[in-house]
Amino acid sequence: MSIHPTAIISPKAEIGAGCEIGPYCVVGDGVILGDGCWLQHHVSLNGPSIIGKANQFFSFASIGQRSQDLKYNGEPTHLEVGDGNTFREFVTVNRGTAPHSKTVIGSSNHFLAYCHIAHDCCVGNHVIFSNNGTLAGHVTVEDHVVLGGLTAVHQFCRIGKFAMTGGCSKIVQDVPPYMIADGNPARIRGINKVGLERHGFTPETLRHLKESYRLLYRSDLNVGQAVEQIRAELPDNPDLEHLVEFVSRSARGIIK
Repeated sequence: MSIHPTAIISPKAEIGAGCEIGPYCVVGDGVILGDGCWLQHHVSLNGPSIIGKANQFFSFASIGQRSQDLKYNGEPTHLEVGDGNTFREFVTVNRGTAPHSKTVIGSSNHFLAYCHIAHDCCVGNHVIFSNNGTLAGHVTVEDHVVLGGLTAVHQFCRIGKFAMTGGCSKIVQDVPPYMIADGNPARIRGINKVGLERHGFTPETLRHLKESYRLLYRSDLNVGQAVEQIRAELPDNPDLEHLVEFVSRSARGIIK
């Protein structure tokens, strides 16, 4: 373990083995920091927060701050972070709002400079947030999502796995899995073909996802009818099933 003499570590924090904490960092009450984490300099970690192993925090990242929701009255709320994440310069992550609520971030994610994850969000694994990607409160981001630079996501929206947003996109409804959303306001432009190919999706699955896209977005069917037709006409496939379930459970409606 290496802690710079200018760093301030609360006696109520727990620091794992092999951590490196650089100049002028602050680790506050209730922070549990896993083994092998690296804090560059001027990093602020606040609790109650449980942070896993081998996370990297670059200068001026502020992680685990209290909710910015005006309803927050100082109750104990939480942040949970997995392993192997990178938080670049000036990234901010807030805890939950209601008593004992929490913000949850998975593992192996990459958050570029100035990204913001607000209260009560749930972010999966292997996501990439480009610079200034911003989540409002209660947003869910599934695995393998790529959030384009300056994308802003409205509260309570969901972004499905393997989806991608274009730069400067305004997301006000759910983005279905495997799709590309772009624009202000965003529209679905097609399936994320290149991203899916890079992750090993078979040509057959890509054909079925493309047909699902056609039924949802390029037919005269409403969403319910399109879902019924996907289930009736296309073969059983876990990715198609996830798409159908995601669309069927949308509270805010899906981006068209």
